Amino acid sequence: MQRRLMLMRHAKSSWKSQVPTDHERPLNERGRRDAARVGKRLAKLGWVPDFVVSSDSRRTEETWERIQKTFPNARVRFTRVLYAGGPSELRSEVARLSGDVRTVLVLGHNPGWEEAVTELSGREMRITTANVVLLEGGGATWREALRGPWSVAGVVRPKQL
Repeated sequence: MQRRLMLMRHAKSSWKSQVPTDHERPLNERGRRDAARVGKRLAKLGWVPDFVVSSDSRRTEETWERIQKTFPNARVRFTRVLYAGGPSELRSEVARLSGDVRTVLVLGHNPGWEEAVTELSGREMRITTANVVLLEGGGATWREALRGPWSVAGVVRPKQL
């Protein structure tokens, strides 16, 4: 079965906020704007997730809030595991998905997402804020699909919209 894995880095966050921890840092104005624009572009391209797995940080939750209107049928799960996660955490979370999920959007952070793209596809790629990398692969289950190979099918960058 064809599987699509979208890795999205959270939108631009505010370094000026007075929150006590990095986990609680919100988006800034540009981040709020970019997230909405990227969501619309994903829908236009037909990159529509059946399921979303997201870090539970404030900035990833706010990124999802800005794009969820574009994908009203997507189910979502927030998890602390992806907050400082990389390829192994991504694999463990995605492997838990049911077989009927064909396209998943995984919302998280760097450097983990750049490492995950490299590990899954063999391609090094810079992923700045609100970038989305679409990977395509196959497998009867997500666990099987995550063994690879994956290919980079496209990239959306807000600076190019």
